[in-house]
Amino acid sequence: MRVSTNGMYDLGTSAMLQQQDALIKTQQQISTGRRILTPADDPIAAAQALGVSQASSINTQYSVNRDHALASLGLVETTLENISSNLQGIRQITVNAGNPTLTDTDRKSLATELRGRFEALLGQANITDGTGNYLFSGFQESTQPFTNKGLNVQYNGDQGQRLSQVGPTRQIAVSNSGTDIFERIKNGNGIFTTTANTSNTGTGVINSGSVTAPASLTGHNYEITFTVSGGVTTYDIVNTTSGTTLSTGNSFANNNTINFDGLQLSITGDPANGDKFTVSPSTNQSIFTTIGNLITALETPSSGQPGGTQLTNNLNSALQNLDNGLENILSTRASVGSRLQEIESLENMGEDLDIQYEQRLSELQDVDFAKAISDLNRQQIYLEAAQKSFATVSGLSLFDFI
Repeated sequence: MRVSTNGMYDLGTSAMLQQQDALIKTQQQISTGRRILTPADDPIAAAQALGVSQASSINTQYSVNRDHALASLGLVETTLENISSNLQGIRQITVNAGNPTLTDTDRKSLATELRGRFEALLGQANITDGTGNYLFSGFQESTQPFTNKGLNVQYNGDQGQRLSQVGPTRQIAVSNSGTDIFERIKNGNGIFTTTANTSNTGTGVINSGSVTAPASLTGHNYEITFTVSGGVTTYDIVNTTSGTTLSTGNSFANNNTINFDGLQLSITGDPANGDKFTVSPSTNQSIFTTIGNLITALETPSSGQPGGTQLTNNLNSALQNLDNGLENILSTRASVGSRLQEIESLENMGEDLDIQYEQRLSELQDVDFAKAISDLNRQQIYLEAAQKSFATVSGLSLFDFI
């Protein structure tokens, strides 16, 4: 077999280039720390690594969403805490207003303080986040949720809750509508409300009542009318919704219990002839309406009778409705707290997933440094051998023996 000089040179050059390519690739693996430099190095592992990388990127985006959700809900929780403190202050003022030694001037001073707290509450309800979006306007985040004309407050947002995708299968509300927080508050005891007629002239004060037999409740309106004749006080109960008289000529004693249709209430003091009290199903009443009515009651002269009794009934009603508002705020805070806790749990799970993804990517992509360094030393020897062999072979000539 005859080997040409060109063939011998081509074979030598090819061998050296192959060894040099392998050496360079190993050097790149060591310098980058990656075993897979191109998909051709390991197609199956490269495909798996791509899938893991995509899953890791999605998990990272969920983490960003969770951070934003935590910030938003944290601001909501802080605002609700401030609102609770404000309402507790308003309640304390209401209790103080019931002091019988106060004059009309004193009560007007309390009303002035309440107006300041009213404006503060309105500002808290219109609070924005760091980007200028309103917290309590539902989906209408660029719309100021509450506007007012004096003590009349109007809600301008909607009923929506903004959601954030905080996990593969979990969306969580990062806001609450102003309606849910400030307007959907049941008045009275939550089932029915009791009211003294504004034209009453006696000293009768009605309490908020309670339910004794839920199955007997009708949801109707009632009127209790008092009659005083010959020093004897009696009352009639009429269902004004159906027009039915439930009972008449009932004997009345101070603070006795009045029962009918699954509910009971009591009236203290001495109602005058013709005094009326109404019982109606509870409806939603804005906390702003409650405070506005309270301010109006304190600004109205109420020294003597029947003003003093009317004021007492108004204050009792206001206290009940303020307590309902506080309870609603606390319930919303509890809901926000549970969402914050859930997000923190999801964040811990996301961090665990990040570690798993990193470990799997390392298994698929990272180079084994011990093996790579061993391969590098071996390839260097092979390259040097190929170079020496080529130098030796290319140096053979007949003239070297002449």
